[in-house]
Amino acid sequence: MKGKKLLATLALSAVLFAGCGLKSGETIITVNDKKITQGQFDEMFNKQANNGMMKALGIDVKSDKNSFIYLLIKERVINELIVKALLEDEIAKRGIEVTNKDVDDAVKEIIDKLGSKEQLDNLLKEHGISASQFKKELKEEVKMKKLAKELGSSSVSDAEAKKFYNENTNKFKHPERVRASHILISVNPEEITEIIKSDAKNKELDDSAIKAKVDEEIKAKEAKANALLAEAKKDLSQFAKLAKENSEDTTSAVKGGDLGFFNDKEMVPEFSKAAFSMKPNTISDKPVRTQYGYHIIMVTDRAAASTTPFEKAKPDIKGYLENQKQIESIDKLTESLKKNAKIDYVNPEYSPEAGKKAIQESIKNSEETSKQLKEQKKK
Repeated sequence: MKGKKLLATLALSAVLFAGCGLKSGETIITVNDKKITQGQFDEMFNKQANNGMMKALGIDVKSDKNSFIYLLIKERVINELIVKALLEDEIAKRGIEVTNKDVDDAVKEIIDKLGSKEQLDNLLKEHGISASQFKKELKEEVKMKKLAKELGSSSVSDAEAKKFYNENTNKFKHPERVRASHILISVNPEEITEIIKSDAKNKELDDSAIKAKVDEEIKAKEAKANALLAEAKKDLSQFAKLAKENSEDTTSAVKGGDLGFFNDKEMVPEFSKAAFSMKPNTISDKPVRTQYGYHIIMVTDRAAASTTPFEKAKPDIKGYLENQKQIESIDKLTESLKKNAKIDYVNPEYSPEAGKKAIQESIKNSEETSKQLKEQKKK
């Protein structure tokens, strides 16, 4: 009997997994007979729903398929998939190809701008992007640039660059800036409290006893920061190594604690006050306490308030304006392709009508909820 039950369970699992695969391959939209599948939609949706901003705001987009944010992302993903299908078809018709050398040249260009391959690797690590994913996306970008080139010249004259510079002078003004590195020992009293409360052996402790334990933990973190500061003061050349091994700011730790240049408004007040009071190649007298914890700060450079001269800014301005022209030419092409395309929403759930209706209902529900909350407050 047990054997039959096991076989039945395995058979059911096979059906379920097969169903998942079929659903992933299910066509939801066709664009000039080119299929867009459920799997393609899910992959792009997940990527956008799990981006850094959503995580930072603590928003779980997928938890409510009727929410305004979910519906907006859904609409954007559908549009992007349709545009992608149209442009891929156009690229194929024009015989545009991207070689490995094209991608390698594009990577080299980025490395030259950043300064080193290590800088690129650190940047990718910061954003959680693998080298293969980066190259894949870069290949698509190179493909688009080749397409834009075929659509017409996107070159920018010195006069156009100068005009942009004159009309946007504020973009080239820089307040006084400091470059600093830091080692962070995180302190989050609420988090520490929760950890202590969740420990079974602290179950009988009252609030004052828990607070005493929290204070003890914070003192231990301060002691750790002081010990690291003392070690760093012995040899400033070892600061980067100490940061990589000990800093709890993982984003800057991989760069030896380097935060780059920043003005006094870009950091929390306590951090800025300390950093801007220091000279280059000096370390803070004591750990600086902020809402994030204890910081050991080393200032490595300072830059006075200045304005980037036109000749120095010109290459970047030209690059920016060329990119804008390329985007505009591809946008025009996309609109033309859309007008003449045969788009069939195989699954009506993904049609513009369904999307518009769902967004309107979401707005209506949101307004009703807001109205109810106001009425409850009055009571």
